[in-house]
Amino acid sequence: MDTIAVVVGQSFTLYNVLFVAAGIFLGYVVGAIPGLGKVTAAAIAIPLTYAMNPVSAIGFLVGIAKGSTAGNAVSAILINTPGEPSSVPTAMDGYPLARQGKGVKAMKIAIIASTIGDFCATWLLIFLTAPLANVAVQIGKVELAAILIFAMTFIAALSGKSLSKGLISGMIGIILASVGLEIETGTQRLTFGSLLVFDGLPLIAMAIGIVAVAEMVLQFEEQMSLRKGGEPGQKSLDLKTGEENRVTGKDLATVAPTIARGTVVGGGIGLLPGLGAAIASFASYGLTRRLSKDPDSFGKGNIKGIAAAESADNAVIPSSLITLFALGIPGSVIAAILAAGFTMHGIIPGPLMMRENPEFMLGLFGSMLLASVLMLLIGWIGMRLFARVITIPFTFLFSGVIFFSVVGAYLQGGGVFGVYILVVFGIVGYFLKRFDFSFVTFIIGFIIGPQLELAVRQSLIIVQGTSVWDYPVAIVFGIITLGVILRVTWSTVKRITGPTLSEELDS
Repeated sequence: MDTIAVVVGQSFTLYNVLFVAAGIFLGYVVGAIPGLGKVTAAAIAIPLTYAMNPVSAIGFLVGIAKGSTAGNAVSAILINTPGEPSSVPTAMDGYPLARQGKGVKAMKIAIIASTIGDFCATWLLIFLTAPLANVAVQIGKVELAAILIFAMTFIAALSGKSLSKGLISGMIGIILASVGLEIETGTQRLTFGSLLVFDGLPLIAMAIGIVAVAEMVLQFEEQMSLRKGGEPGQKSLDLKTGEENRVTGKDLATVAPTIARGTVVGGGIGLLPGLGAAIASFASYGLTRRLSKDPDSFGKGNIKGIAAAESADNAVIPSSLITLFALGIPGSVIAAILAAGFTMHGIIPGPLMMRENPEFMLGLFGSMLLASVLMLLIGWIGMRLFARVITIPFTFLFSGVIFFSVVGAYLQGGGVFGVYILVVFGIVGYFLKRFDFSFVTFIIGFIIGPQLELAVRQSLIIVQGTSVWDYPVAIVFGIITLGVILRVTWSTVKRITGPTLSEELDS
């Protein structure tokens, strides 16, 4: 009863409900706009939470992430333009339904599947965080160093097409995380005599620059190329109402097993750092099609395809936060952005978070469950409004994002210095994305860099005079890391050399 009282007192106040609802609403709007995405929106919104209490602030950011993930289905279904790669399977069956005049029905199925997937995965987060945190507290520094190196390698291998580029991005992030005063001796590192960086580079200004500004520059280039090739046509929306757009009990019974399966797939994939929503969405869609009695109906307007993709896509968000909450390791870029929000409010993600901030964690769990319910209500009621968001001119979108990015960097980056950091990392982010270096690994490397450095330095002291066999957990993770590197390297060799050489080597 005491726990329930804490959850109600923290999560279900009018103040908190309004901010979580605002996050969901903003997320839907952002998700409906192709190319913007939850990561950009969350990065820009972090400075807006400065004056909020921690529970409402993180609830607001989580609401943006959840609402945006569900909102991506709007543009995928209505105009065949997925907001993120994870929405591509949704477009495969959603757009054909829209062309048949059933776009509203497709969006309703997407909202239902998104809500159920998210709600169930949130409970998975709640039940797994505490046990994993208890295990993590007992992990020594040697084991922690091995786990962090494994996580960086695993994420680098899966966040881009090249393991080497992913590792380079992560190493650059780790190096930049060392800027400032060294944690043990106070030695200046890479400060170049500037007092402004004694405390390190401002994380939020850097994250906004590398995510939001870089993305807007790329979007601007794409718009310019479209205009050179001819003015893009006006987006047409088909929002018919009628019997064909109702979701019946038979429809719900049809998609229920698909939603359950997609939730399991998304929740499981979200637990593994670096895999992401796109892999979960495609895996769930492919599995559903393979198990279907009529696989040829997929791609032509099968509601099971939408349910499979959306349930898995939305289940990834809560489950990907488990490693952040329990181990302090952000397993995805949205988890890394949320880690910045935690840090701004004086809360360090990791195994001690449950012990040191129990009321905050209970309030956050309640807010996340509340967000799942509000996601269904706001998405259902505002469906037609979010559909109209698609037609917002890019010039308004570009101007708004840049304006809020500059304001956020100024407020949270130490004034004008934060704006300079924003511009510099906007340029860095542009080239990272342009040349296919993983900005995800870069940000995660920057966040876990201090923790990794400290763990490695302490490990070097601890292992002196001991045997390597005294640390079996570290050995296991070391072997797994080596296996990941060899596996990705072998796949790269096969892709470059072609099937002939690879077959000879296999034989």
